[in-house]
Amino acid sequence: MALQLGDTVPNFTQDSTEGPIDFYEYAGDSWVILFSHPKDFTPVCTTELGAVAKLKPEFEKRNVKVIGLSVDPVDSHKGWIRDIEETQATRINFPILADADRKVSDLYGMIHMNEDNVFTVRTVFVVDPNRKLRLTITYPASTGRNFDEILRVIDSLQLTEFHKVATPVNWKEGEDVIILPSISDEEAQKLFPAGWKTLKPYMRVTAQPKT
Repeated sequence: MALQLGDTVPNFTQDSTEGPIDFYEYAGDSWVILFSHPKDFTPVCTTELGAVAKLKPEFEKRNVKVIGLSVDPVDSHKGWIRDIEETQATRINFPILADADRKVSDLYGMIHMNEDNVFTVRTVFVVDPNRKLRLTITYPASTGRNFDEILRVIDSLQLTEFHKVATPVNWKEGEDVIILPSISDEEAQKLFPAGWKTLKPYMRVTAQPKT
């Protein structure tokens, strides 16, 4: 059964480039991005891991930890990291799981049989501090991910976690948001004292609440 949004993600212990990792222990009270790679020494993955390393300060600002996964052993990962750091002009500053036995890949449904019965697809899992799955995005092996978009979604998830709003198409941090249709005007007056603009009875636009 594939993991679905809202599910409690399963724990695991697996070797990594930073030693054995217990996933729940690693997560602590943070959000976590777990993202898989088809295999080591592949060009698209090389660019992705470099990009994530450069974005680590942005993830840390949001209380997000990152952890990669590839279906090769640690020794292979370490050789690949040297290539990543050379070609992407950065230092890999997060662990990469060595999932040679496919334990985590199978547990999280990262191997899609119709795509390839050995290698993982490019899946992103965003997990909140309660171990709940909040987002999955799956790309084919040939297409690199957009981690700016993943940051944008995390901003939305963290905002809507604590405020009764939704974020519209292409929303970015600081832009207007939509009051949830389930909130009455009377309740909205208490929650959004600065007011809102009513475009339709179900569409009330207001300034982004302060977090």
